[in-house]
Amino acid sequence: MTPEDRAGTARWIQAIQRADGSIPWDDNGHLDPWNHVEAAMGLDAAGCHPAAAAALRWLAGQQRPDGSFASAYQDGLVTDPHGDSNYTAYLAVGVRHHLRHTGNLALAKELWPTVRAAVEFVLELQAPDGTIGWHRRPDGSVCALALRAGCASIHHALHCAIALGRRLGEPTADWSAAANRLRAAVLDAALFLPKPHAMDWYYPVLGGAVTGAAALTWLQADWHRFVQPGLGVRCVHDQPWVTGGETAELALTLAVLGESARAGELLADLTLLRCPDGGYWTGYQFANRVRWPVERTTWTAGAVLIATAAQAGDRATLGTFAPVPAEKETS
Repeated sequence: MTPEDRAGTARWIQAIQRADGSIPWDDNGHLDPWNHVEAAMGLDAAGCHPAAAAALRWLAGQQRPDGSFASAYQDGLVTDPHGDSNYTAYLAVGVRHHLRHTGNLALAKELWPTVRAAVEFVLELQAPDGTIGWHRRPDGSVCALALRAGCASIHHALHCAIALGRRLGEPTADWSAAANRLRAAVLDAALFLPKPHAMDWYYPVLGGAVTGAAALTWLQADWHRFVQPGLGVRCVHDQPWVTGGETAELALTLAVLGESARAGELLADLTLLRCPDGGYWTGYQFANRVRWPVERTTWTAGAVLIATAAQAGDRATLGTFAPVPAEKETS
């Protein structure tokens, strides 16, 4: 992507962003907290910091008394009241990413109570085996089913929250212990239902549970199942369907590991999904040679912007996805 390409994609996301700061998937207005934050992070990666800040503030305003966010919204109204653990945790990643890009401590302090309450909600769903249940139902009961990609993403979010807390002088010690238990769980495949999804493959690495040389070995083991040369990453290994979000996230994973050239190859594959106005199609069914589903999503565009920044060596983005010890935090 050229600077003009990045700016065009950021403008496309902002054209869909509502006046209240919310970022729906597309013009139809559906929104979930995780993908809303992903799109906001894409705006930060492209330098559109006021729009990203507005998105983070909007989500903070939706927090419920138990610390969670609803799983889905439509035009400002809740359409799925379940409290998803991964969706709720991801705000910590967005806030840390924004702080590293802008140095805006005032906003981080403003949003810290929201992040803290979100983390406390998520950790209430942690089981004795270290996994974190999928969601809390509207009646207060917990769905204990644990999703591997979701738990790996929460592991990353917990480390972002810990780094934020220490940067702001707030105590987070019990969160470190919970994150360590969660990491051990993510590494134990027996705790999760086997799924054909690419996210279950690369998220233990992207989420920081698998690091160093072991991370490259982990990715290489199933590379042939998920990476379609010249097209990108299959969403599921048993279907001829590549998706922009998964392709960008694997590129981001590689960039964090220092594999910039391989990340660049994957990002080049995304030209297949790019539109002249800067938006991105969600995916491509390559057996039938059609773009599918027929939608262009802000979270796909956001993931592309994040991965592109990381591949180009952007320290704020790389630092967010490769958390450093809190005492070394400088922004």
